[in-house]
Amino acid sequence: MESRIKLCIAVAVFVQHKFAGKGKKLVHFKSHDTQRHSRMLASVKLPLGGDSHVDSVGLYFTRIKLGTPPKEYHVQVDTGSDILWINCAPCPKCPSKTNLGFSLSLYDVNASSTSKKVDCDDDFCSFISNSDSCQPALGCSYHIVYADQSTSEGNFIRDSLSLDQVTGDLQTGPLGQEVVFGCGSDQSGQLGKSESAVDGVMGFGQSNTSVLSQLASAGDAKRVFSHCLDNVKGGGIFAIGVVDSPEVKTTPMVPNQMHYNVMLMEMDVDGAPLDIPRSIVRKGGTIIDSGTTLAYLPQALYDSLIETITARQPVKLHIVEETFQCFTFTKEVDQSFPPVNFHFEDSLKLTVYPRDYLFSLDSEMYCFGWQVGGMTTEDRSEVILLGDMVLSNKLVVYDLENEVIGWTDHNCSSSINVKDGSGGIYSVGADNLSSAPSLLMIEKLLTILSTFVAVAFA
Repeated sequence: MESRIKLCIAVAVFVQHKFAGKGKKLVHFKSHDTQRHSRMLASVKLPLGGDSHVDSVGLYFTRIKLGTPPKEYHVQVDTGSDILWINCAPCPKCPSKTNLGFSLSLYDVNASSTSKKVDCDDDFCSFISNSDSCQPALGCSYHIVYADQSTSEGNFIRDSLSLDQVTGDLQTGPLGQEVVFGCGSDQSGQLGKSESAVDGVMGFGQSNTSVLSQLASAGDAKRVFSHCLDNVKGGGIFAIGVVDSPEVKTTPMVPNQMHYNVMLMEMDVDGAPLDIPRSIVRKGGTIIDSGTTLAYLPQALYDSLIETITARQPVKLHIVEETFQCFTFTKEVDQSFPPVNFHFEDSLKLTVYPRDYLFSLDSEMYCFGWQVGGMTTEDRSEVILLGDMVLSNKLVVYDLENEVIGWTDHNCSSSINVKDGSGGIYSVGADNLSSAPSLLMIEKLLTILSTFVAVAFA
């Protein structure tokens, strides 16, 4: 959420003894071991939908299956939170419909033959900060408060999760694993609204509670994942596993942080340097977060950035919806406005092009996606939060094994190559679960456009 909520994915496992009968040949056991060794460090593909356009969907989501028999759920993918949670029945405050082009579903504990309650003495519950207050009659519970003050709460459930394991070039097969996830029975704020509602959030944070960490603990995957968010056609690529190509240069993660913090060293507008708050450079106060749509900067840095950009390309700004600085423009923005460069530790550069930081209301009306953050850490240090707006159209790799993050410009409607545990290298292609224009996109566009016109001609 905006900060936008963060959603996650899960995997379902159907356990069955493969050699339960007699008469099996030795080759079957070798085949079984070969498949098992590949599965222990599998690459996983997650189908992706959504986009980072403010006037459209404004989030990225994936489709997962949970339970026995398996049932589909659509969840937002979010690197800024840790757990996977799904709206569960009964839930009076959960949204019942969405404008994202799919039907919402409630997970029903009683409808899955493999669901189990997570008790207070379960090892998983020890990872949760409120485990000391766990009530045995209710089991292990969770309560999440997001940056926009939306909340989700409920109990943890253990059930099977089904994912798509990469088995060949542009090919997948089923991969199942029992995981623990939140069964959300009470939501508030934006989580209860139906505009861009999803069934839950799948967190890809660093905690032991994340699905990624659970898969790694079970030997099913390495703690490495990547995404390529297509801000042109929508959707993109989301994969768990080591990226073989394209080559990605990396920067170290700041250790002992809840989020994916990196060290920003310098920032410029097409070579014109900007002053970055010392606390951000000194403490690694720059967060990479796919669950946030826009990019949030401290007030002074924001003012300097907008001033420097508009000095290069003068425009008459209007405030729209009390948030966005907008203007009319009839030329090609990429040829007229300057790129913005972020320089990180180990000489890794992130370039944000005008087509990324500007969004259009129609063919001649544009708004800046840069926003004033106003966010601080516990010690009041300022923070930069970089969301999908600056991460789009780039392959971004999160390597928790080596504690680095990296990226490179990439066509996110194409493919990448990933490596599995057996050394196989396979192509993973792009998906778009939301290729058709949604009613939400049309409604947002008309609202912002009418506001802009009213201000411009007042």
